[in-house]
Formats: sequence, structure tokens, C-alpha cells
Amino acid sequence: MPDFDMLVLGSGPGGQKAAIAAAKLGRRVAVVDRPDMVGGVSLHTGTIPSKTLREAVLYLTGLTQRDLYGQSYRLKENITVADLTARTQHVVGRETDVIRAQLTRNQVALFAGTGRFVDDRTVALRETGGQERLISAEHIVIATGTRPARPDSVEFDGRTILDSDNVLTVERVPQSMVIVGAGVIGMEYASMFAALGSKVTVVEKRAGMLDMCDVEVIESLKYHLRDLAVTFRFGETVAAVERHARGALTVLESGKKIPADVVMYSAGRQGLTDGLDLDKAGLAADRRGRIEVDEYYRTPVPHIYAVGDVIGFPALAATAMEQGRAAAYHACGEPVGQMDHLQPIGIYTIPEISFVGRTEDQLTEDSVPFEVGIARYRELARGQIIGDAHGMLKLLVSPRDRTLLGVHCFGTGATELIHIGQSVMGCGGTVDYLVNAVFNYPTLAESYKVAALDATNRLRQLDRIGD
Repeated sequence: MPDFDMLVLGSGPGGQKAAIAAAKLGRRVAVVDRPDMVGGVSLHTGTIPSKTLREAVLYLTGLTQRDLYGQSYRLKENITVADLTARTQHVVGRETDVIRAQLTRNQVALFAGTGRFVDDRTVALRETGGQERLISAEHIVIATGTRPARPDSVEFDGRTILDSDNVLTVERVPQSMVIVGAGVIGMEYASMFAALGSKVTVVEKRAGMLDMCDVEVIESLKYHLRDLAVTFRFGETVAAVERHARGALTVLESGKKIPADVVMYSAGRQGLTDGLDLDKAGLAADRRGRIEVDEYYRTPVPHIYAVGDVIGFPALAATAMEQGRAAAYHACGEPVGQMDHLQPIGIYTIPEISFVGRTEDQLTEDSVPFEVGIARYRELARGQIIGDAHGMLKLLVSPRDRTLLGVHCFGTGATELIHIGQSVMGCGGTVDYLVNAVFNYPTLAESYKVAALDATNRLRQLDRIGD
């Protein structure tokens, strides 16, 4: 008889939810993770610390209040790294306690150490003291997450040349900074350090950034970041990064040279599967360390599952949680509902971006007609109250059946507001629901009614011409 019904490797969002779901179904469950990483990468170096850092930046710089109190307004004049990390350490500490308490309350055994496969049902646990013990389980869930991908040609030192994990440990706020990569992580940190006053240069080999987003939203973000003195070098590739006594010199293939205090690489993520000895379980990972799974998150070995970032796209904490629950239910023989295809995306730049559904470009490419309804925060009383005159909400509406095809939001509270649109879309609602609904006043949620009225006015004009 195996030691446990389910063994989970990794305690991040996916691993936590898989373990707790199985425990609530009466199964004997254990989780393996390093003692300093309870909660996973998401809690310690990824989602939670970076978003907490963003809140600290917004609060201490007073950036969002400058439309009201003037461009020189700052809550604290000389912001130090200690000012920023104090809030991060507090939140991470509290969240770690919450996760430990949840596992304990659900009688999930937590083993401190790292695991590697001995065979397809047995894992060797290497404890912090170096001793090894064998743990067997009927089902195993791999939820080990990812680490920043590091190009072999770059010598990272954690001080001058950084990745997105150790950027949180910089000794001081840099006066100048080069960020290589204009993906989600790169743009989030670019906006944070620019808000702190760093002179940021973003280098990206593609022609643009965040190409999954609405074009109008991206143009707005570029405008705001350029207003914070961010320089963009699109279509450029880094040839070399030279470390010097006073910082680093980034050399581009075009011949340009960019001096800066620090360089941060944001070159994607690599699955943390190197030390798992997957071959002994009959598994393999691709070159980015990702594991292939089916619709139930089963690997090619049916009693071994994989969830979260280690299986690739969309690599979000929110989706990892649902994947973990689904894997646990399937392993325990419980009915598994399919995850809704309408998954919101949140990007915590300054200002933040969020969307659900398709973009204008995607609809045009698919030859799907649509009409646009827009609400601008400056037209809302709540927008004036909070000092956000630049935010906007965009609805993409089908002229055929008046359903929502996409919702795109830019500005304060975008990642919260998007769920209203997600709910209407998920229930098959139309733009008319938003027109007839009553929203609290004054709120940013009222933007849905304003945008819906704008869209229906445009649809009415189409109908008149058609008649």
C-alpha cells in the first residue's frame, strides 16, 4: 500500500489547490517543497512580491495623485529599497503563514526538501539536512513551477546583471536601467522603476510589445511610459552585455551602446524539471522544461499529473489553481468541469491592463463584424475623484446578436473591473443588459453603462442606414 493517495511536488498555487482539493475528498495527501519556498515561486519571487512592490511604488511616489496635486507631488522624497521591501516582506510572511495553516487545517503533510523520481510511483525526498527517504503515492502531481530563462551568453551576477527573480534584491533604486524583453514581466518592472525615477530603456527584438493586447491600449501604455522617460528600442537584439566598475554596457547588434547601472533580462521562463529525474518515471520535458498533458492534466503516465507554469501557456496563478483542482478531482474519480475558455488576463503595468475575449485585430482577421463602445475615466465622476483622467473601458459588440465579443480595460482597477464583462460574456448576456443595469454612483464600474450606451448608439446608426 502506498504511503499516500496523492503526493504533490511543489506548493505554489497549482500544488496547493490540488493538495487541498484531494484532502477535502478524504484522501491522504502530502506536499514536498523547500522550507523557504512554501507557497512557491508565485509567493516568493513572482506574482505576490512584484504586485506588492507595485503598490508600494504607487503609494510612495504619489504617482496616481499628481493630476490632483501637481507633477512634483511625492509622499516620500528619497525612496529606498528598504522602503519598498518592507511591505513585500510583510505580505509574503503573512501569506506563507496562511498557506501553512490551510495545509495543516486540511491535514496535508508538508515535507521540507526536494523530490526526484525513483520510479513512476516513488519519489526520493532529499531533506534539508541531506538525508534521503522514499515516499510512494498512488497519484503524483508535478507543480514545480518555473524559473527565469537565462541566456548562456550572459554572465548574471545578481547585482549588475539581473533576472526577474533577483531584481527584487537590488541594493538601491538604480538611476538607469536596461530591460531586455518587452513581455509582461519586462513591462511591469519597466513601469515600476520608471515611476521610481529610474531612466529605463527597453530593448525588444520584436517590432512591438504585448501583442496579445488591444492596439489602442498598448498605444496608451507607450504614451504613459514615454511620459515617465522610458525609451523603447524595438527591432533590436542584444549582442553583448559588458560589466564595468560603474555599471553595465549593453551592446546591440545594430552597434548602439546603452550604459546603465543595471541590466535586467526578462527572456521568458524555464520549467523547474531538471532535478526531477523524469526519465525514471517514464516522462520527458521539452527544451523549455515543460511537460505535456491532456485535457485532464494527465501526463503520458496516466497516474502522474502536471499543473501550473510547468505545463506552459497560459502560465498564470489563477489558471494554475483551477488546473490543480481539476487534476485532483480527476485523480479521485470526481466529475471534472471544463475550465471556461473566457479567462481574464491581467497585466500589472502602471497603469494596469486587463482584458477578456478577442481583440479588434483578431476579430478583423477572423472576418467577424463588431462595433465599439468606449467609456473614458475622465467622463466619470469617480475618475475625477481618484485623479485618473486617462483610463478607459472598451466593449467590442456583435451587431448580429448584440453579445460582447471582447472587453478591454486600461487604468485604475482594470484587473478588478474586467470580471463584470467576463461574467456577462460567460452567461451569454448582451450589451442591452449593461444598458439597463443600474450601477453604484460614483464608481468606475459605471464605465460599463457608458460604454454600452456608446455601443448601442453606434448600432442604432447602423440600423438607420440599413433601413
